[in-house]
Amino acid sequence: MFKKLGEISIDQDTKVIEAMRVIEHGGAQIALVIGRKQQLLGTLTDGDIRRGILHGKKLESPVKDLMNRNFQSAKYSTTANRQEMIKMMKKNFLRHLPVIDKNGNVVELLILEEILNPPEYKNPVVIMAGGKGTRLRPKTKNCPKPMIPVGDKPMLEIQIEKCISNGFKNFYMSVNYLKEQIIDYFEDGSKWGVNIEYLIEEEPLGTAGSLQLLPESISKPIIVINGDVLTKLKPSQLLQFHSSHNAEATLCVREHEISIPFGVIETRGLELSSFAEKPTYRYLVNAGIYVINPRLLQLLSPQTYIDMPAFLQKAQQSEYRVLTCPIHEYWIDVGNPESLEAAIKSWKTN
Repeated sequence: MFKKLGEISIDQDTKVIEAMRVIEHGGAQIALVIGRKQQLLGTLTDGDIRRGILHGKKLESPVKDLMNRNFQSAKYSTTANRQEMIKMMKKNFLRHLPVIDKNGNVVELLILEEILNPPEYKNPVVIMAGGKGTRLRPKTKNCPKPMIPVGDKPMLEIQIEKCISNGFKNFYMSVNYLKEQIIDYFEDGSKWGVNIEYLIEEEPLGTAGSLQLLPESISKPIIVINGDVLTKLKPSQLLQFHSSHNAEATLCVREHEISIPFGVIETRGLELSSFAEKPTYRYLVNAGIYVINPRLLQLLSPQTYIDMPAFLQKAQQSEYRVLTCPIHEYWIDVGNPESLEAAIKSWKTN
């Protein structure tokens, strides 16, 4: 079941950054790596790219360095039983199944998500919308930061609609500063066909502290998003990464570059050790998006302020498995006037 195979076909020397565009715009969440004789050499998914980045691969690397060569496929036959193929996909947790002919050429790509009804996720999405946004003054003097418009909608509405389009319907908003504006705008979420409840902080509790206000009945992993983050990352992909790696907590990270406009000197005492001319350093930074398993909430103390970095470190010290998930999709932290202007210009074009 698919559109045009050509829309998701690449060769093995294609750069990862170019393959990402194929995966995003092809609509199948996969790229097929095709050889010179048109045979299927491998497959490339979002997960393959993330794992490659974690192991030091770059966006300029060729896809042959990251692709899955041990993909599963089905043999094409005019009498092939489609239901058997679907059963195979379900049994082996396959999202995609290439159907190939005797020469190894792709005849069809089965996509389980398109075959079955689109899933609805029961996982709660918590959006941290209680901050004062002091760096965005005076815009936040009479408006909560997440309610600042980017284009024709508040950031918070853009975030919610992105999650809704990905199958999520249960939302909690952590609110404090000018909370009435947020509550009056979204109410119970029925206007969007979802359920919205509010975690009301009488005093600021930090980016993790407000999670203690969640109902004890929650049993599924919790997606947590900072209210000033805009991204094209699909929450369902993040959940899949989290579960497939058996994580207790997952922290999204983003590569950030810092260029030094001077020659950097290292010394041993008074002697020159090394000299780097205008170097660029790359770091992984916190992207403000997380997945937390409910049992970690027991680490929170009632009415105690704690930010997410401290909470995740506490989880690690308690021997819970905390992983990082690198994101390559469009992402921007709208924390100051410059990034707000950039978001307004770039959101719809990325």
